Amino acid sequence: MAENRITSRRGFDPALLPAVLSLAWPTMLEQLMQTAVQYIDTAMVGALGTAATAAVGATTTINWLIICTISAVGVGFLSVIARARGAGDETMVRRASAQAVLAVLVIGVVYTAITTGCSSLVPVWMQVDRPIRALAGQYFLILYVPTLFRAASIIFGTVLRAVGDVKTPMRAGIGANVLNIILNFLLIYPTRTVQLFGRSVTLFGAGWGVAGAAAASAVSYTAAGIVITAALWRHPELSPKGIPLKPDAEVLRPWRRVAFPLIVQQFVNCMGYVVFAAMINALGEISAAAHTIANTVESAFYIPGYGMQTAAATLSGTAVGARDRERLRALGHTIRAVEVTLMLVSGALLFAFAPAMVRLFTKSGEAIALGSTVLRMVACSEPFYGVSIVTEGMLQGAGETRIPLIYNLSGMWGVRIVGTFLCTRLLGLGLVSAWACMIAHNLLVFALYVVFLLRGRMEALVN
Repeated sequence: MAENRITSRRGFDPALLPAVLSLAWPTMLEQLMQTAVQYIDTAMVGALGTAATAAVGATTTINWLIICTISAVGVGFLSVIARARGAGDETMVRRASAQAVLAVLVIGVVYTAITTGCSSLVPVWMQVDRPIRALAGQYFLILYVPTLFRAASIIFGTVLRAVGDVKTPMRAGIGANVLNIILNFLLIYPTRTVQLFGRSVTLFGAGWGVAGAAAASAVSYTAAGIVITAALWRHPELSPKGIPLKPDAEVLRPWRRVAFPLIVQQFVNCMGYVVFAAMINALGEISAAAHTIANTVESAFYIPGYGMQTAAATLSGTAVGARDRERLRALGHTIRAVEVTLMLVSGALLFAFAPAMVRLFTKSGEAIALGSTVLRMVACSEPFYGVSIVTEGMLQGAGETRIPLIYNLSGMWGVRIVGTFLCTRLLGLGLVSAWACMIAHNLLVFALYVVFLLRGRMEALVN
């Protein structure tokens, strides 16, 4: 396979581009579709008013917290499987897949109980304005009823990517997102008459509003989980059929070394996002809406970064499993060069089209002006953030997650949270100052990774 070719070159290697891009582009396309759906969701809910937008966005960071910890579990299995595959251990690959199934069952049950039980409390913890707390709680409750299927989609999708199968998660994700869009049209708005090709057509609508958007997402998550589970069960390399679903210490020990630091990182990091968002929600409805919209817009311009991160994790894990230090070095140079180029382009586009993008989601002049300002600020930091993303991906694939834990927590809590507290609570500054602290966090992590790479510590991971 393309990803198993060995090279002895030390710098940028064009011969590696097909392997890198073949893994990256399906993930990018999947995330592009997810972002398009997020845009449509935000725009359709935004048509209901800024209160609806704020209600949906108020619990976004809690959503990140939950999804990031589930994703960390999946990355732990990705690292174990990629390294086992690089070493040619097919039995270990299937055993790790079976442990992923067990993890999905445990996480699905536990997280469903926690999220649905705390749904009414989450808006209170997030300091959401009292008039929209009930609406935000209802949205959160509906969204997390199918947590088992959502966990299956995330973890099994990551396991499939570990063996280079990036197209199956892409197809499942695109299908689920198309379903989400259709259900949005049917569930958010009431029955209405529209003009189509010069004729009046009556469109059915449930008129559920924000609850309809949540229900559409919940159904699409369920569909994706079922499709991904079926694909894993049939996969020739990964199928867990015939392997007992009980804890396997030989798999769980290396998984724990990777997953636990990453889970801690994601949990504490996402708690930082929660605190960050709570401080922004306290600035009022306009700031909260502008922040939600800016986050939605910005997510589209991170697609190249996270697509390349998937390729970096899979390929670096294979290189480490094969004990090929030269290949790992060449991969690093090649992936970072491609990533910086892509993020320079996406950053320039974000800077140029920020006001137009924000206008897609709101008619509020204040929200447009505020959202455009913070987006243009963050656009300038895109290439730096891109380097951090792919370097972290390579470390995850190689089984080293302690370094990202230290770096990210230093930036999040030492810069972003402390800085935002000082700016918004003590100095009385607004959303712009909070996003400036966020950018400073990203630049600190970039600087730490640059020092890490210059010292040759990445190649030292190959024993």
